[in-house]
Amino acid sequence: MQERSVLAYAPLVKRIAHQLAARLPASVEVDDLMQAGMLGLLAAMEHFDENQGAQFETYASQRIRGAMLDALREIDWVPRSVRKHAREIEQTIAVLQQKLGHAPTEQEIADAMGIELTEYQSMLADARGHQLLYYEDFHDENGDPAELDIADTRPTPLETILDSGLHQALIQAIKELPEREKMVMAMYYQEDLNLKEIGAILGVSESRVCQIHSQAVMRLRSKLRDWIS
Repeated sequence: MQERSVLAYAPLVKRIAHQLAARLPASVEVDDLMQAGMLGLLAAMEHFDENQGAQFETYASQRIRGAMLDALREIDWVPRSVRKHAREIEQTIAVLQQKLGHAPTEQEIADAMGIELTEYQSMLADARGHQLLYYEDFHDENGDPAELDIADTRPTPLETILDSGLHQALIQAIKELPEREKMVMAMYYQEDLNLKEIGAILGVSESRVCQIHSQAVMRLRSKLRDWIS
């Protein structure tokens, strides 16, 4: 029975793994995500209680995704130095935006950080896969990631933030992005084009698109700091 159930939900694990992998560096293997996801699926099968009124697929999806995120944290695919630089960029953008009254250029950001433009662009390239929202952005009072309790009817931290207006704030922040960054975000997230395809349309290299995407994400995070920090 369990074997048939595992086979039935294997496509769900695969789908979630590919959705995550699409937003992560190429060094993260889909197979590794799927392996972690299968453990999450087995845990879901063991702990699911249909009397609590939840759909199994919904519950399983949460456990599968959580297991994958746990695995990512364990392998620490983003070096601390990369996250440190990303936070510094976010803070610099926020300060310059307030000071200048417009979205700062790459050169202005580099100057404010006291580094060369090439070094700043290298930081952007290293931040490939930098996420708008981190799993760690939602934690309990002890600093531990919030765990899902299917019996708890209270909204999760993410649901609370979304209900509070993050969605509208994000829409407004995207509207205020520089035009090229807005185009990259639209092609990447709405039209589902990859970096190479976007580069061909814009007439720039794939690595340059990666830099533009990373900077756009950091601009958005700098504008949404009150929501996600």
